[in-house]
Amino acid sequence: MLPNTGKLAGCTLFITGASRGIGKAIALKAAKDGANIVIAAKTAEPHPTLPGTIYTAAAEIEAAGGKALPCVVNVREEQQIVNAVEKAVKTFGGIDILVNNASAISLTGTLETETKKLNLMMDVNVRGTYLTSKTCLPHLRKSRNPHILNLSPPMNLNPMWFKNHCAYTISKYGMSMCVLGMAEEFRGEVAVNALWPKTAIHTAAMDMLGGSGIEKQCRKTDILADAAYCILTKPKSFTGNFIIDEVLLREEGVKDFDAYAIAPGHPLMPDFFLDVETDTRATKQEGYGASQALKEEKKGSSSLQEGPVGAKADTGSAAAMASSPVAETFRVIQGAMSEEYVRTTQGVFQFELSGDEGGTWHIDLKTEGGSAGFGKPAVTADVVMSMSSADFVKMFTGKLKPTLAFMSGKLRIKDPRCVLEDVSVGWQKRFWFLVIYSKKPGNGNDAELSHTGDKECLRTVRHTGSVWCHLISNEKSLFREVKQQVLLLLCTCLLSLDPLLCDSNGYL
Repeated sequence: MLPNTGKLAGCTLFITGASRGIGKAIALKAAKDGANIVIAAKTAEPHPTLPGTIYTAAAEIEAAGGKALPCVVNVREEQQIVNAVEKAVKTFGGIDILVNNASAISLTGTLETETKKLNLMMDVNVRGTYLTSKTCLPHLRKSRNPHILNLSPPMNLNPMWFKNHCAYTISKYGMSMCVLGMAEEFRGEVAVNALWPKTAIHTAAMDMLGGSGIEKQCRKTDILADAAYCILTKPKSFTGNFIIDEVLLREEGVKDFDAYAIAPGHPLMPDFFLDVETDTRATKQEGYGASQALKEEKKGSSSLQEGPVGAKADTGSAAAMASSPVAETFRVIQGAMSEEYVRTTQGVFQFELSGDEGGTWHIDLKTEGGSAGFGKPAVTADVVMSMSSADFVKMFTGKLKPTLAFMSGKLRIKDPRCVLEDVSVGWQKRFWFLVIYSKKPGNGNDAELSHTGDKECLRTVRHTGSVWCHLISNEKSLFREVKQQVLLLLCTCLLSLDPLLCDSNGYL
């Protein structure tokens, strides 16, 4: 944990969405220095499902050593913002720091996003951030060391972060564009930066999205509070940065990150908008375009297609296919086949790969003797997994986390048995619960799983996870260092899927 230095003593922070979660954590961190906190949030009366109000937060802030001013503020209402700012200036004499934390989320595709949800995200995330900044700026310019901090991500233009939740991504990037523009507009007067977590953070929103058990893959809000404190105590010359919490704290000398974990030692879920390949240092928004990782990936793909004299390589030839990384993966699996694995697994996997080594591949651990290789399996597959051949290789060499591959749409999973037209609205919660629950085979209480399909899936995951780990990790080949989490995710996704987890086309 990052110790307090007292640098925020007497400073006034205006924090939107500070009645709970990340906003309140940042407020409490500053309160320990003796700061004044304006709690600009909507919840004045206790909510039936969400914890805390602006008044309970105020009590905690004052108990921590700060002064609190609770203000009912819906950032969609400009006059409420103006009233709260005027009240803050009258009470504390000015505003030194603005934290734009309030945010709305709906992880839905274009056709599934209702207009009212679109308006909510744009009004809160983009318009609310812009108007609150605009209203506070005249007062911030009078401060000795003014800061605006937006809780928003680096603008990664990799299409995978748009395809599944276009509206939400646009709204969050709108907050980031405020950083990009205002940092230049007010350079030398007001520092403007963005902060984003490297991993999922346990908040009420995460509980809503992930369901029971999701907290084990999350960090506490304390990590963002410490990172924000570090940023806000820097001089105003530190501006225009898009900062990742863990990276900044490592640079500040923090070494024990288990202290921030809800379940120390448990695998953590990566947050949105950060490519696995990206070097997520605190950085300027380089190039104003796609992430360097995406550019290099595209460059690498084109170089693979071209021969030494510019001619396209014959990637479809038998020789090229036989020596390819994808083919080598299946060769390793075929070589490790045994009757025991077939008997205990009883599953048929079909892989639809695109790209230079595209085509249909399979692993049959149901038919006598088993088989793995190019082409469709001899019997109907239990599950079909679709992804690019490049991403397939990255997963099996530990360079792409499977959870991120699935969340970002790089990995698609289809159960051919799915025939239902209606989609279960709870599938995301149940699916991620299974992923989290089955991370360590043999742990946990089966009684927690109320759905029979979940129990069956978990039983399959437990014995099959160890089978796949044995298949790959004991093989002395270039795939020897495959991570266990890759295998466990594959098992969770590909075996014993309940039809209720699928859409009308059979996809998760």
